[in-house]
Amino acid sequence: MKDYIYKQTIKVRDYECDLQGVVNNSNYQRYMEHTRHEFLESLGENFGKMHDKGVDAFVSRVDIRYKTSLRSGDSFISCLNLSKEGPKLIFHQDIYRASDHTQATKGKVEIVVVENGKLTRGEYFDKLLEGLKK
Repeated sequence: MKDYIYKQTIKVRDYECDLQGVVNNSNYQRYMEHTRHEFLESLGENFGKMHDKGVDAFVSRVDIRYKTSLRSGDSFISCLNLSKEGPKLIFHQDIYRASDHTQATKGKVEIVVVENGKLTRGEYFDKLLEGLKK
């Protein structure tokens, strides 16, 4: 596993699996979203409170490559790194089975930030991420 700025361990729940006994593909996107929200909390911010301040982060694009299926009861590590391209925040998000670090998914999620109804260049996140650069 490579280095990441944020990781969290999650356990697959039975109801997230499909008829074949593997995690339904849509749940991987939910895992990634949950990880982004927890990452935000680790920086001292909250998605709902951001909205109350007039700041909204919107997903503009998602690309997920499925490598290996997770199954009910598996623990997995959801990881992320972050970069910027113009006004977009790019979350590079990978999920690994915890038991053997086999990669389950490789994802790229593009986010845009709107502040008081106007598209920004992500300055709000620049301020939040200053602590990570130290």
